[in-house]
Amino acid sequence: MLAFRLKCSSPLLAAALALPAALIAPGEASAHVKWFCAFDVAGQPRGLEQVLCMDFEWLVGLAVVCLMFGCLAEGTPLGTALLNALDRVTARLRTDTELLVRATLGFFLVSLFTLGGIILTPELKTDAAWIPWFQLAIAACLIWRRTMPLAGAGIVVLFGFATWTYGAFHLADYPVFLGIAAYLILTGLGRTLYGVRPLDVVRAAAAVTLMWASVEKWAYPEWTAPLLAAKPGMTFGASPELFMRAAGVIEFTLAFALIWTPLVRRTSAIILAAIFVSAVFEFGKVDAIGHSGIIVVLIAIAADEARVAATRRDVALAPAYYGVALAGFLALYYVGHAAMYGALFAAPMI
Repeated sequence: MLAFRLKCSSPLLAAALALPAALIAPGEASAHVKWFCAFDVAGQPRGLEQVLCMDFEWLVGLAVVCLMFGCLAEGTPLGTALLNALDRVTARLRTDTELLVRATLGFFLVSLFTLGGIILTPELKTDAAWIPWFQLAIAACLIWRRTMPLAGAGIVVLFGFATWTYGAFHLADYPVFLGIAAYLILTGLGRTLYGVRPLDVVRAAAAVTLMWASVEKWAYPEWTAPLLAAKPGMTFGASPELFMRAAGVIEFTLAFALIWTPLVRRTSAIILAAIFVSAVFEFGKVDAIGHSGIIVVLIAIAADEARVAATRRDVALAPAYYGVALAGFLALYYVGHAAMYGALFAAPMI
């Protein structure tokens, strides 16, 4: 990535301070901006030559160091002790994971029925009269384990209807719903997905959702400008541009960590859940309803005791896999946007 160094105004110190600043002030950074601010999905995203600047490189470098440190610590007696402590603290959550997921999703769907005119998330509006009643029926299917597959299938139908209405690129923000649907279907049937546990399926979907959302922070930082303008102190003196880069790097790194080693992913899930919960205090019931599904998934990941011993290979490969994921999501976002909105041949080149 050093080959992409371009001129930026902020020094290394500002880049280093932006990471903790974005983490300390998570509310505005983690709230789904499409629920609270004007946006234009079809609008031209920020050029890659502006995203891949010096500040971005330093932020990514710091994030990779933190990721490697977490992997390195996991292979020590301290890491084992932390995992054992997590197992003890989350024992009850682990036992009741399925019940917790069903109850939270039931709350989510009944809330959508009460609000009306919404397909799965607040910005997906609809005039279809059958949608609220369909969501209520899905919630009813969550009462019994045998009907959980019907609930999962219903969520797939809603996702498909939203995709048909708003387009595939817009719904690329929400693959976590497909992961939740798969969890409900597989759990209800008592099956795995070719040996992959239902929880691992939804964990991967949550990671993809958050990595995609982090790219959006870099591509459209101006969407969040009204929120930052309302509370300028939350940036701790960093420019809004730098703050949004840092917020995106934090979100991408924590999302990537969800598919990495046990202690790293469980720690990441706890941090992400805390960030989403803290955003509820800033943005109220809309944020509480909209993020309830992913919060319960993160709690389930944090309570998951499945583990494979971390090795030096995990530490060594972390930067490479992180780099591939970062480059892949940037390319997928920009090429996908250009293909969907008719500017493929004018897409920015890396």
